[in-house]
Amino acid sequence: MISQEAMVAALIFVLLGAAALCSLLLYDRLPRRYHHEETGSVVRLVSNLFVMMTSLVLGLMVNSAKNTFEAVDHNVHVIATEIILLDRTLRQYGPMGDESRQHLRAYTEWAVTATAPAADPLLVGDRASERLLLAVGTSLGGMRLNDDEHAALWHSAREGYQHIVELRWALVEQAEGTIPMPFLAMVVAWLVFIFASFGYRSPRNVVVVGSLLLSAGLIAGSIYLILDMDVPFSGLIQVEDTPMRRALAEMAP
Repeated sequence: MISQEAMVAALIFVLLGAAALCSLLLYDRLPRRYHHEETGSVVRLVSNLFVMMTSLVLGLMVNSAKNTFEAVDHNVHVIATEIILLDRTLRQYGPMGDESRQHLRAYTEWAVTATAPAADPLLVGDRASERLLLAVGTSLGGMRLNDDEHAALWHSAREGYQHIVELRWALVEQAEGTIPMPFLAMVVAWLVFIFASFGYRSPRNVVVVGSLLLSAGLIAGSIYLILDMDVPFSGLIQVEDTPMRRALAEMAP
């Protein structure tokens, strides 16, 4: 199934290529008054203005996507660490903590192996994953506090569990991406004008056409990578699940 980011990139390539080629082909059909050197100079000046603005905005988009990706990657490492610490706390609790450990391991295994939709990723997947994590909290609530040592361990386990729940929902919110579509549409409109200006008064030959199409493809590919990095749980650039796999290995009996 083609991702939304890939379809957007393909649409951008078509728009940019069409803008450049249409401008290239229609130039000779324009009235002679549009062929003046002054007209070409104004078109180039306006194009240069949009080139600078587009460069700035694309830089901001790269930075936004990078920050989102790094935040999600950091939280995945943190939640994996919290799972390991919670498992070790329950291990210290003794046999009464075995049920909670089994639920925690089942949840971690599901988070690693289950196929989750991109909009509901990694730590939620579907409602089955959520029920597995809720089962950890339910089993913690049913544990008996025999003495002060067990009470301290129980409170520590409850704090770790609450932190895991908070991190999971933080990851869900971060997984949706931060680049608004209207903002992207504005950038694409600028690029369409820029490519149309490239085709204006350009000679008709294979080198020019190939250069324009290659440039359109590279720009579309760059925007695809930006959008893909902004959605860290799908596409070519994904947050690795190595921390969760490591946590699962640490929880082995």
